[in-house]
Amino acid sequence: MPVNLRGRHLLTLKDLSTEEIQYLLDLSLDLKQKKRAGIRTKLLDGKNVVLIFDKASTRTRCAFEVAVYDEGGHVTFLSNSQMGKKESLEDTARVLGRYYDGIEYRGFSQDTAELLARHAGVPVWNGLTDTDHPTQILADFMTVREHIRKPLEQVKLVFMGDTRNNMANAMMIGAAKTGMHYLGVGPKELHPADGIMREMRAIAEETGAVIECTEKIEPAIADADVVYTDVWVSMGEESQFEKRIKLLSPYQVTMDLIKRTGNSEVIFMHCLPAFHDTETEIGAEIAAKFGITEMEVTDEVFRSKYSKVFDEAENRMHTIKAVMVATIGS
Repeated sequence: MPVNLRGRHLLTLKDLSTEEIQYLLDLSLDLKQKKRAGIRTKLLDGKNVVLIFDKASTRTRCAFEVAVYDEGGHVTFLSNSQMGKKESLEDTARVLGRYYDGIEYRGFSQDTAELLARHAGVPVWNGLTDTDHPTQILADFMTVREHIRKPLEQVKLVFMGDTRNNMANAMMIGAAKTGMHYLGVGPKELHPADGIMREMRAIAEETGAVIECTEKIEPAIADADVVYTDVWVSMGEESQFEKRIKLLSPYQVTMDLIKRTGNSEVIFMHCLPAFHDTETEIGAEIAAKFGITEMEVTDEVFRSKYSKVFDEAENRMHTIKAVMVATIGS
């Protein structure tokens, strides 16, 4: 059955069918091939996109901007607006919807993204909130398809660490939608709420996915195709470093953990930025304060043949481009 996403929002992968997700991944791969071949399709010619950022960003902002420019569109980066200060979210959405063909929002509350979508009258895309990160998951699944010789529904993905953060939550949603075997492995205190687990398992009954969460690394890690992790402390939670280091150190992705999968073709993934050395201000501060030079992943794994983190980072641009082309493209 043909897929038509024109005029649709992307706030969460919950809102897309399995077929629609696969369509976006196919389109992403096609657009990536065309870019590398130097084929300029100009599918956003004459389109205007505004990027609203309440949180810091490297990959999301750059991916959106390059994707729009590649396809002939125009971008406004908005980080100091009156939205929510002197002008309500609803009023801002109504104004921006009259100027722009699409709106990207990256910030804290999922409710903000949903309110923008409710009132803008044009597609709104979630560039990250405290509870979801759908464009990242599309990039992740594109990377899996490029490096693992299995369909997504046969892939086993193990997420190590904070299994209730926005990345783990978004990954679990994507896995449930695409029929994956998803295993969240981390301390009980950081497991997802019962409500989201029930919701994802209900979706899994329809797609054949397996959605699990456990404190025990063994036997969960065995036969993993993907080992995924994220930072131990998310934006806005910086006061939690000491507590999180104690809780999550047993779940650090080390080369020993990679080997314990028993899969010589396993890949390591991380949405970035990653604290694998002390070459950042925060990394250096943590080393000085707590005496550790690596957090969620060791430098050895991060730089190893198993690591696909930079392919994954590149794919943010291709999948974001696909989302915009599919929803507002000519």
